[in-house]
Amino acid sequence: MAWSVGAFSRSLAGLSPHTVRAYGADVRLFEQWAQRAGVSEPAGVDRLLLRRYLAYLATRRRAPATLARKAAALRCYFAWLADRGVIDHDPARRLSAPSGRSRLPRVLDRREITTLLDAPQLAGSRAAAVDASGAVTLRDDAVLELLYGCGLRVAELCGLDHGDVDLAGRTVSVHGKGGRQRRVPMHRRCAEALRAWGESGRHLLVRADSPADAVFLNRAGRRLGPRDVRRVLDRRAPSPTHPHALRHSFATHLLDGGADLRVVQELLGHASLQTTQVYTHVSKERLLSVYGATHPRA
Repeated sequence: MAWSVGAFSRSLAGLSPHTVRAYGADVRLFEQWAQRAGVSEPAGVDRLLLRRYLAYLATRRRAPATLARKAAALRCYFAWLADRGVIDHDPARRLSAPSGRSRLPRVLDRREITTLLDAPQLAGSRAAAVDASGAVTLRDDAVLELLYGCGLRVAELCGLDHGDVDLAGRTVSVHGKGGRQRRVPMHRRCAEALRAWGESGRHLLVRADSPADAVFLNRAGRRLGPRDVRRVLDRRAPSPTHPHALRHSFATHLLDGGADLRVVQELLGHASLQTTQVYTHVSKERLLSVYGATHPRA
């Protein structure tokens, strides 16, 4: 029987495109490993083989988060096969990988945020007439303000359409993971950056085949993609910074300022409060760092 990985990937309705790609790739890699081990079809897979596979990955120094995702992909895949009646029992039921010590997300301090968002060379650019290069600057301003000011995931930002942005009400409607939608407020400077990009910059990057609804375009006139966003950070950040660090910083700075954890959960679009709680650990780390550096008896 074929492994039917393509059909499995198509069955993952409601998951983000990134998750669908990752799960499909994870199952294909397991299929290749299993066939090298002499198992030619899913019916020949048992729990011991799955545990051997995860142990093999651990010896290859895969990160704990990567192992956990691969275990989740295999649980999803074999549950799908069992539901279809392809296999008699599900060998991946309750399969888990050692979680190990989670790496805390990097958080930019307020000085780094100020340097990133208020670079001196950009002063006045939002008011002046711009060319294509200036249009990119206006776009980058708006991208960075949204990533930090609203805590958006990169995929959420790239997927924004004009109907999702309410400049008058200063809110943005976000289509998040699992088909969940949320409305996030934006601060005044974020709204100003978006307005400047929309009114003075976007039309300079439009091409004949540009998507009419897309809020953000790249230099080729196509919808802005995650790699484009990474390049924005590469150009503008004073030190190497991943775009997701701005989302981490958004959440941590809110909690440091006294925001309720459930409010932050809603703003981030987390389905589980447990996911949001990682940021309380980040804040504790920052608290201990400040305590150690400033208390005379520390």
